[in-house]
Amino acid sequence: MAHPLTPVPTPETQPYWDGIDGGSLRLPKCLDCSEAFFPPTPVCPHCSSQQIDWIDASGDATLYSYVIHHRPLPFWGSDEPRSVAIVELAEGPRLISTVVGCQQTTEDLVIDMDLKATFVPYDDITVLAFEPAGGAS
Repeated sequence: MAHPLTPVPTPETQPYWDGIDGGSLRLPKCLDCSEAFFPPTPVCPHCSSQQIDWIDASGDATLYSYVIHHRPLPFWGSDEPRSVAIVELAEGPRLISTVVGCQQTTEDLVIDMDLKATFVPYDDITVLAFEPAGGAS
């Protein structure tokens, strides 16, 4: 039986997951208005164009918002606190992820802190996370 957190790629999200598996953050980008967006859809949320291509994102981001989950679910494999973060990518889109590589405290997780993408093996998949751009605090 698959792990309950294992994503099931769709035709719209497969390029994203292929990128994650290869250590690259891939985003859909509209060929008409040049806006990158997330989550992946077959229609640009900015201009409704269906002319979509995929780009390799820089992986640079800032911490937009977060909560610290002090009672993680057992299948996360840890009983340590874990952040659930909204991260704003340098390319514009925001997405939900987690911040790793630092203490999960309000002193270490600071709004607008610079982050970089990192790829964390988890069971039979790799997941996108973010870490402080300057290293662990």
